[in-house]
Amino acid sequence: MIEGGTGGGNTITGLIYEASVELVDYLNQQKDYCVKGIEVLYKGKVVAYTFKKHGLYRFLKTQGVDWKKHISSKLLPDNCIYVIVNNTLFIIEVKSQ
Repeated sequence: MIEGGTGGGNTITGLIYEASVELVDYLNQQKDYCVKGIEVLYKGKVVAYTFKKHGLYRFLKTQGVDWKKHISSKLLPDNCIYVIVNNTLFIIEVKSQ
């Protein structure tokens, strides 16, 4: 941000938008999917985990993973989903312009 610049006061509208776009709500609306806590279930079977902000790091700690060995700095994602079947973590940043 530029010292003495303008426009930064509107960032609160971005936070309102982020709160209205929720991954868990979307998944719960999909056929055969259900989210319970951090678990994403498909036809009753856990297929993924979903996290927000610091939740990712709490999960990694329970799995015995030292995130500092894999990520250069701590990310605080709006949403993130770990898909078990392909061992992939998707970080989702919600933006409105």
